[in-house]
Amino acid sequence: MAISQSGQDQADPEWSPKLYEEYADWWPLVSAPEDYAEEVAYFCYILSEAADRPLHTMLELGCGGGNNASFFKADYQLTLTDRSAAMLAMSQSLNPTCEHLLGDMRTLRLGRTFDVVFVHDAIIYMTSLADLRQALTTAYVHCRPGGLALFVPDHVRETFAESSSLHGDDGPARALRYLEWNFDPDPTDNTYVMAFAYLFREADGRLWADSEQHLAGLFGRQVWLDVLSEVGFTAQAVVDPYERLLFLAKKARP
Repeated sequence: MAISQSGQDQADPEWSPKLYEEYADWWPLVSAPEDYAEEVAYFCYILSEAADRPLHTMLELGCGGGNNASFFKADYQLTLTDRSAAMLAMSQSLNPTCEHLLGDMRTLRLGRTFDVVFVHDAIIYMTSLADLRQALTTAYVHCRPGGLALFVPDHVRETFAESSSLHGDDGPARALRYLEWNFDPDPTDNTYVMAFAYLFREADGRLWADSEQHLAGLFGRQVWLDVLSEVGFTAQAVVDPYERLLFLAKKARP
């Protein structure tokens, strides 16, 4: 299935992290699909528990390389969107039967609704309250009456702590390791920094390195609940098995 452009919506030309653009074809070594099975099983459980009728269709905003979708597609008919064409191409290779659309979660408008709107950690790239409100509005617009939305930020303000971790994997020919360092240089604002140091090993044994920083949004629990309410959802915060705070929202029936 080809990647389609979603109407007037365009990917942001000023947003081009190397991880999601020039290094997108390394994604299976950055984040292996099999690591998502347990997490998606939990998401499916809480969605089914909250639903008042069967759930069949799902829109994922910010699908990235499609790792979540590779497990969701067993239970849902999926429409996958991302603002990176390179990451959509990676998702399409993993999920060829799913619909893929290029679009920004702040402005995407498809003119149809879904039983579930799902937003994983791509929501952290909403770095202002205006961005967050736009993304949650997009989710609301695309959620059917009585439908659900699930948002999975990496951190909220109350639980954020500086951290560093080593990730990566070996492939059949190439290998990758990277250090991720999360820190908050200004606790008075709504953002934190994710710094990445990458070490690549090519098939011929050549090693090379690179680094970059991403700016991520950081909002408090009540801010999340207030904005979800403002855009029309009834929402609750849920602590998942990984001690993250998720936000499960429902769109009222008329």
